[in-house]
Amino acid sequence: MDYSRPHKGALCLVCADLDHLLFLPSGNTALTRRARKHSTLVAVVLKWSSPRKRYERQGLLVDEKALTMAEEECLADEDARARRKERAAIKRREIDQKYLAAFAMKIRKLFPGIPEKREITIAEHACLKYSGRVGRSAAAKELDQEAVKLAVIAHIRHTETNYDELLWLQHDRYSARRIVDQKVTEVFNNWKQPR
Repeated sequence: MDYSRPHKGALCLVCADLDHLLFLPSGNTALTRRARKHSTLVAVVLKWSSPRKRYERQGLLVDEKALTMAEEECLADEDARARRKERAAIKRREIDQKYLAAFAMKIRKLFPGIPEKREITIAEHACLKYSGRVGRSAAAKELDQEAVKLAVIAHIRHTETNYDELLWLQHDRYSARRIVDQKVTEVFNNWKQPR
């Protein structure tokens, strides 16, 4: 089936003989997993997204008995799941803190002349979750020297030069980078030298 455009042969629930099922919207993973397990018939509900030009999952159709059983199971272990979720969140925060500290230490090692505590500022910015910045890349997570250098260069560009001002004055980023490149190189080389 071609999923690149809406399917012209889509059926209503009655025509597809699925009108006896209940709609379970996406969002609750435990409830969805359990309802799917208990339901004798499951249908995935999709909706066409014109801007994204693809189908997006909206939820499931499951039988009423399965949904009731799933809800009862979820209520029975709700506290345990909440505690597990909190423990997992704490563990993720600890891992992130260790990663930030290691990233900052790598910066300090490569750039012994960097101003005091600036490595922490760079690490926090470059490694911000969901930012798509260099610190979230696979190479950076391995503390790859090139990834760390890219984070430092980006920091220098934005804090030690007038790069942002040039962007504000309608320069495209490539010409703005060419203008500040010499200053970036100068600061970069100074920071590589021990104080």
